[in-house]
Amino acid sequence: MTDHERGAQIDVAVFGAGRIGRIHAANLARQRGVRLKYVVDVDRAAASALAAQHGAQAVDADAALADGAVGATVICSSTDTHADLIERSAAQGKHVFCEKPVDLAIDRARGCAQAVERAGVVCMIGFQRRFDPTFAAVKARLDAGEIGTPEMLVVTSRDPGAPPVEYIRRSGGIFKDMLIHDFDIFRWILDDEADTVHATGSCLTDPAILDAGDIDCTAVTIRTKRGRLCQINTTRRAAYGYDQRFEVLGSGGMLQAGNVRPTEVTAYSARAVSTDVPEPFFLERYRAAYANEIAHFFEAITGGTPVRTTIADGVKALELAEAASLSWREGRTVRVGCGA
Repeated sequence: MTDHERGAQIDVAVFGAGRIGRIHAANLARQRGVRLKYVVDVDRAAASALAAQHGAQAVDADAALADGAVGATVICSSTDTHADLIERSAAQGKHVFCEKPVDLAIDRARGCAQAVERAGVVCMIGFQRRFDPTFAAVKARLDAGEIGTPEMLVVTSRDPGAPPVEYIRRSGGIFKDMLIHDFDIFRWILDDEADTVHATGSCLTDPAILDAGDIDCTAVTIRTKRGRLCQINTTRRAAYGYDQRFEVLGSGGMLQAGNVRPTEVTAYSARAVSTDVPEPFFLERYRAAYANEIAHFFEAITGGTPVRTTIADGVKALELAEAASLSWREGRTVRVGCGA
């Protein structure tokens, strides 16, 4: 058992000083017994600004990983850096929290999982939706048997607007970039694995996205090993805000998880009854979830308990994204794990 696992202070290096890096840095700075020691980013000015905010140092990746006092890394950098940083962190005996996806290539992601297993470190993937209070409450009530045996899941996942086309070109496509969260929700809520995936899609919001080789609207149907069904509908443009809902139908009823709004005020007039539109985007919608998942990560390190979102979950979600992408491109149903 290391000093970190005995309850001593855990020094942490954060990789990535962008918007999600700033969220995680602020949340981990609030954890008792945790110190943000280093911030790493190719944009040294951004790294320095975030480090100064939390009393840390801006260094390069080699320096952060070489420091034996660093007990954990939090990886929020670009997707193409994730696998390398996971493997290097694990090789140094450092616990790892990494944003999704593990990698865009399934073989590389599986290799990362093997490296983590060999090293024996904690590795948690950032599927923050499992830590959302509303979603978690639905899962708890489902597991308690409130609606009997789950039979069907319908997921609505709509962004308020697309990211820049430059980002889309290197994102791996909508299934690996956006729907990977929905694939994780599917596995978590139904506690089942996919047998077949059928995905279709269109480019309806911006032709530049099609020019980049991607789509912006999708409809995915999954049939599980136990015959359960899941439907996922997504779009890159919802004019009214960030729309994140799902409902699970069981043999004895249904549970719904709704949107989060800035306030719960309802206005009544002679013309209409109205409420706030949903939160504008994921940073606001999942504010509590991000705090909860970082707290869970450090609790797992100090308490020796398993993390709820493992690197194996990251690999499984990527396998579904790969299957959905193949289904869309070839216009056919794909059996998961069987490739063509």
